Amino acid sequence: MTVLKTAIATYPHTKGLKDGTVTVPGVQFEHVEVSPIIGAFRRMCRTLEFDVCEMAITTYLTAKAHDKPFTALPVFVMRQFHHAPIVYNIKSGVRSPKDLEGKKVGVRAYTVTTGVWARGILATEYGVDLEKITWVVVDEEHVEEYRKPANVMDRPGASLVEMLVDGELAAAIGVGKVDSSDVKPLIPDAATAEAAWYQKTGIYPINHTVVVKDALLQSDPSLAPRLFAAFEAAKAQFLKQLTSGDALPADLQVLAKRRSLVGDDPLPNGLAPNRKALDAIIRFAYEQKILPRPVKPEEMFATNTLNLG
Repeated sequence: MTVLKTAIATYPHTKGLKDGTVTVPGVQFEHVEVSPIIGAFRRMCRTLEFDVCEMAITTYLTAKAHDKPFTALPVFVMRQFHHAPIVYNIKSGVRSPKDLEGKKVGVRAYTVTTGVWARGILATEYGVDLEKITWVVVDEEHVEEYRKPANVMDRPGASLVEMLVDGELAAAIGVGKVDSSDVKPLIPDAATAEAAWYQKTGIYPINHTVVVKDALLQSDPSLAPRLFAAFEAAKAQFLKQLTSGDALPADLQVLAKRRSLVGDDPLPNGLAPNRKALDAIIRFAYEQKILPRPVKPEEMFATNTLNLG
């Protein structure tokens, strides 16, 4: 019996793996609860603490660019759209996304996935020159070896919300609810904008994937497809719940509602159904100086999982 130490959040679609109703023959999971799960990303990148670990997609891209010895499965346990997380101070002189140029915009860390997606949307949909913005970050990057571009300013430990409300920042990405009448969404009616963007581009953004230590994948070539199958089985339980007609808790309602836009499976796994999203996040990461070179989606995942899903 192989014991695998895991750090995976308990979502409706991973619950079966966590509670043991979904199993992998010959594998015993030792689940470590990390809350919030982003705390596990840094630990995996820096100390390889886990055998199987959830990880933000741009953290993973950064880690692979610096030769970290783990590889992803094409399993995407969290995804969302990224127009809504961009907010601005109405006293900053910003009236449209293009007005961010020449100003300071905050984000927790430069390689944060929501930040990469949001910046990519600002550039491609609204014509924003990202290099004309000073990006203010308050936390370390998960991958210590990564070196940020020259237009990134460090403010270790500072509060993005306080800086935004005080006017030190013109805007910020991913700061959550801000209790100030001076702070408004930069993109009005973000839900409509997100739906229009998806219908135009076919891109359904990925936030988190799942990585496995290379040593384990090499010692047991059957492990990657078996783990993929287990995540699919756990998700199948969730999809059955979605279609049951029973009253759904709030987190499931969000995903159930999203099906009207993205299709019956709001969390598709596998390379083929996610190629547009993967191409986009690779492009954005390269253009934002996170990746030293563009990579192909096939390079990102365990070879024997490329045709699964």
